[in-house]
Amino acid sequence: MNTQNIKLLCLSYDLHPSKSKGQNFLIDQNIVKKIISTANLSKSDLVLEVGPGLGFLTSELLPVCRQVWAVELDKKIIAFLQDNFKLQLSAGKLKLIEGDILQVDLRKSGLDDWSYKIVANLPYNITSQFFRRFLEFGPKPVEMIVMVQKEVALRMVAKPGEMNLLALSAQFFSQPEILFYVSRSCFWPEPAVDSAIIRLKLNKKMPPVDEKLFFRLARIGFSAKRKQLHNNLAGGLASAGKDGLSNEKIKKIFKDLGFREDIRAQDLNVDDWVNLTGKLLKFI
Repeated sequence: MNTQNIKLLCLSYDLHPSKSKGQNFLIDQNIVKKIISTANLSKSDLVLEVGPGLGFLTSELLPVCRQVWAVELDKKIIAFLQDNFKLQLSAGKLKLIEGDILQVDLRKSGLDDWSYKIVANLPYNITSQFFRRFLEFGPKPVEMIVMVQKEVALRMVAKPGEMNLLALSAQFFSQPEILFYVSRSCFWPEPAVDSAIIRLKLNKKMPPVDEKLFFRLARIGFSAKRKQLHNNLAGGLASAGKDGLSNEKIKKIFKDLGFREDIRAQDLNVDDWVNLTGKLLKFI
């Protein structure tokens, strides 16, 4: 469907893409089909779609999986989807859930950990909160195949030397992999940035570490990226009311772990943070 036809379709339903809701509709059918093929879905899969928009991805998902649950916040889009997917809705193939994906109680609706997959073109304005919810709190999917801003995708697959909190979280809970990039010209309205399709296979077995302390230390570590990590940790733990962890003690722990004294938070991978958390646990 070309842009002019989509505009006419939106006009007939009084739909106006909202920038505040991150509504940029994916209109390139070749990209939609590529997402479906790389998602490698089976007839037994239950798929959660977030922000189905005009249903271009939805219509391609329905024939290749058992059921699609589509969560949509916009009431007018819900009405559009109800009109255009009547048969699939009546057959129970498609389930529409009206609400905010960050607030909807999916467990109450029947989703359990590891019982479904997420395939979605994510609204850009909820990306960070979305990943935090489904990586940390759940219900956790088996995997996610989602479209995000290209810059966000690159941050999630960063290597030591360029690590960040998002990468650490993504790589702690899953195995992120960029599948392909998507030009901004594939959307209407056209966003200001390019996108990427990223796959996250979630880990069922988590690293052996105190998770709460792991991320607390990481947040302290990344609080001032230019500073050496021992300075951030010593200052951050002292300000949190924890004594007994001087710079010298932390440097000694670094030496025991084989870390350079001048190492920074972005230089450590997940295993390094796990080992560091284990060493610091006895002092906190």
